[in-house]
Amino acid sequence: MIKDFLILNCIGKNDKIGLKINNVFYAHNYGHQLKNNDKFVINILNLVKKHKINLNNKFSILINIGPGSFSSLRASIAVAKGIKISRKIKIFGYKNSDLGQFNLVNIEFLIKKKLLQKNLIKPIYLS
Repeated sequence: MIKDFLILNCIGKNDKIGLKINNVFYAHNYGHQLKNNDKFVINILNLVKKHKINLNNKFSILINIGPGSFSSLRASIAVAKGIKISRKIKIFGYKNSDLGQFNLVNIEFLIKKKLLQKNLIKPIYLS
């Protein structure tokens, strides 16, 4: 069961990062990320530091796998896989169309209805 998680909703427009810990959800909207992929990791670190969170193996990472921008999807997947390797965190992917609004109710619906993909994350790029 996924209880605490970091969610990366980065498809090239209306990009957001969310963090759920102890039934409290924090969200950070950073808009259009295509030109600022280098700031992506900094945004994640700032959110984690701001809320004094220690990412450990009790966390999961949820990643939007598209459809979306090639560079945004690749950046978010690369960052998530890096965190997975360094912190032994599980990764799950979800399709943009399955989420709807970026809020805790919809995210928990994804989890409850098992609309998440495990293991190999295959991005869906816009053509």
